[in-house]
Parts: sequence; C-alpha cells; structure tokens
Amino acid sequence: NRRKKKGDSILENPSIPNPFPELCCSPFASVLSASLLPKATSRKKQVIKVYSEDDTSRPLEVPSDITARDVCQLLILKNHYVDDHSWTLFEQLTHTGLGKAIEDHELVMEVQSNWVMEEETKLYFRKNYAKYEFFKNPLSFFPDHMISFPSETNAALSHSGILQMFLSSSTYPEIHGYLHAKEQGKKSWKKLYFLLRRSGLYFSTKGTSKEPRHLQFFCEFSNSDMYMSLTGKKTSGAPTNYGFCFKPNKSGGTRDLKQLCADDEQSRTCWMTAIRLLKYGMQLYQNYMQPYQGRSGCSPLNITPMRSISENSLVAMDFSGHRSRIIENPTEALSVAVEEGLAWRRRGCLRLNSHGSPIAMSNMGMSIHRSQSWFHHKISREEAQRLILQHGLVDGVFLVRDSQSNPKTFVLSLSHGLKIKHFQIVPLEDDGKLFYTLDDGHTRFTDLIQLVEFYQLNKGVLPCKLKHYCARIAL
Repeated sequence: NRRKKKGDSILENPSIPNPFPELCCSPFASVLSASLLPKATSRKKQVIKVYSEDDTSRPLEVPSDITARDVCQLLILKNHYVDDHSWTLFEQLTHTGLGKAIEDHELVMEVQSNWVMEEETKLYFRKNYAKYEFFKNPLSFFPDHMISFPSETNAALSHSGILQMFLSSSTYPEIHGYLHAKEQGKKSWKKLYFLLRRSGLYFSTKGTSKEPRHLQFFCEFSNSDMYMSLTGKKTSGAPTNYGFCFKPNKSGGTRDLKQLCADDEQSRTCWMTAIRLLKYGMQLYQNYMQPYQGRSGCSPLNITPMRSISENSLVAMDFSGHRSRIIENPTEALSVAVEEGLAWRRRGCLRLNSHGSPIAMSNMGMSIHRSQSWFHHKISREEAQRLILQHGLVDGVFLVRDSQSNPKTFVLSLSHGLKIKHFQIVPLEDDGKLFYTLDDGHTRFTDLIQLVEFYQLNKGVLPCKLKHYCARIAL
C-alpha cells in the first residue's frame, strides 16, 4: 500500500469521486449566484471603487468582464438593499460636470478603459427611476411636435406601436427641433435646427429645411458616448441648464466634446431617450425585460411587473374581536392599516420618553422625521433639484427638506411632468398642539411622517402622489 502523502485529498485524487461538488466554489461565487456570474473562478479579477450619494466609497474585486447590472446586484446583496430594478451604476466626470447612467449590459472595465488621465472620473451607485420609464409611458417622452413618422405609417400610433417602430431595424421615427450647439474651438453657441435619423444626427444649414443638400452631419454614436451636463451653465457657458454632449471614446479631453443644449427638460429628455434607443435598440428592451423573464403575463411590449407569490398570499386580518376575520373590503383594510400605523407611532414616541423625561408628544413630532430616508437636513433648493434629477424625473420622485427662507417651515420637493416643484409645509398651532399642513390648514398632520404617508396614498393638493423618495445611501 502506498503511504498517503502530505496534502493528498479527495479533490487531488481523481479516482475518488467528490460527494459534495457544490461546496467546492470560490468565495466570490458564493456571494453571487452562478446564474449571475457564471464561471467566476476562471476569470481575471480587477478592483473597482464605487461611490454612494454621501461620497463614501467601497472597493470591489470583480471579474474583468462584469456588467453594470452585475455590479449593482453585488452591492444590493452586500448592503441588504431591496432590489426594485431601479439601481444604476453612474459615471461622473468631476471636472467637466458631465455624467451618464451606464447601461445594464455594458462592461464596466470597457467604460473605465475610455477614461483619460487628466479627468477625475468616479462610479456612483444610486437609484434611477427614469431608466426604463419610456417603455411604460412613451407618449410623454416623445411629444407630437418633435417626432415624425414615415409617410406610410398611421399617425395615430398606439403605445406599443411607437415602441415597435423605435426598436425596428427597418423603420425609425425622425426626431426634429431646435438645439443650441457650441461652436468648435469657440465659446459661442448657435441655435440650429437638428434632425435625428438612423444614420446619425444632422443640422440644417438653411432654417428648417430637410432637403439633403441643406443637411450637415453633426455626430454618429457608435464610437462616442452621450453625457448629460450636471452643472448647467457654469462650466460651459451654455445658454440654458438643459445640456448634453457627445464624447468620443478615448478622447483627449473637453476640446473633443460636441456640446448641445435644449430649451427645456422635455426637449432634452426626448433627444437623449431617442439617441439611447437608436444606439442600443433591442438591447435596452431586453435589459428592461430581464427582471420579469420567466414570469407569466409578460408579453412583448405589454409588461406589467408581477407581484411575488408571497405578496399575493398576504391578506388583511382583523383580530379585534373574539374571533379573527379576513377584511374583504379594500377601503376598510386601508383604514385599518393607517390606524395601526398611527398607533405604532404613538407607542414608539411613548417608548422613547419612557426614561422619565417630560418631553411633550408635539416636541417628539418635531424631530421624528429626521430618521426618515426621505428627509434631507439643511440642503439648498439647488441641491434638492440636483438630487431629484439624479434619481430621474419620474412623476412622484420626492424629498422633504428644511426651508432656507423660513427656519420653522419645511419644503416638499416633487417631480411632476418633467419639472421639479416645491411646496411649503407650514406648522400650525391649535389649542396648544402643533400640526403640519400643505393646504393652509384644511388637512392637518401631527408630524411629517404622517403627512408623507397621507400623500403617498392620496394626491390631495399635489399634482401627483408621492411614489419614490430620494435617499442618500451609504456603502
């Protein structure tokens, strides 16, 4: 018999089958599922640094062919965040004030390979609720005055018809309108009539003429990336705050940028969305569909996110009587839930004061909101607008902040109709009790949490319900 040598094991002796092959995997593969990062052990790994909204950073060792979606999935798992399919990896060029959301399918290392030495570039991990919003509501992204269809196409296209035309390889709607273009090598800007076609972006040398002899080529997109201007007029002297540009891959710097700006946010959103669809086409739709693949009820161009089995199994119950019962009426179920929430808050406030301090309940209501993710202490109006813009101008994106003009009041900043609106929350004192209101006292709330919860369920005086809050996450 051969003496067993030091280091021999089941894994080193192929004649002995391994009874537990699933336990033999790399530490990295144990963090991410095999379907998410297949064959992780055979890939070369590199270290990337990812930043959060509060500028904390976290180094990650990842495979060299990892996608932006996989990086987001890794950070979601490591930080125990809820995956609502809106997490995004964002590239930001600090000195030039430019930024763009990296598409879910893009390779992170390829993006980093286009970085130039003189430019400070960072990767941010944040929410982007507008990432695929145009698949849900394309009519609001492409206004009638900016879009033209081929002559043989019926002008009254349906929701799915517009999307199918954008994703088709044979047809493509024409986007047209005025944009301000920065003249190459100069500080001046010129307003020109632009047209977006499948072959690229053109401008007319004669008014709004679309004749081929009057069209001059401006940019194509296969070898360049599109960025949004985050600093508005400050760095480039643009005539408006709605700027975007095209940066050639591995360019030498700002001198190679082709800069444009629109007159309003709706126009900029239309141009940038159409260019994304033109550049990536069906890949964007596949990215959007990936979280819902394999679920029933998800037919092409008719996507409704399905509730999970666990959510569908939940029912409202009433335990107040001698015997429990299921609450069938949804209105009753909602009122019971709200009442339980208020009772929970009152109990929480009493528990916080149980050490004997004679703090009044109203004083507790003045500060209880500070622990909420949607509350931002002492940020400016401009900072609030920047945060909402970064999270995506989708109806219902909001935050609550201190008022700068009046220290005793608060402001609700809300996105609606591709615009950011600000509503003052005023404190009222009645019979020795403090309340908060948005509508001059017609509807009163004991604290800001109750106010936010109410407007998440009811539109009230607001243009839409509160849906998505802006939060400063930490990694």
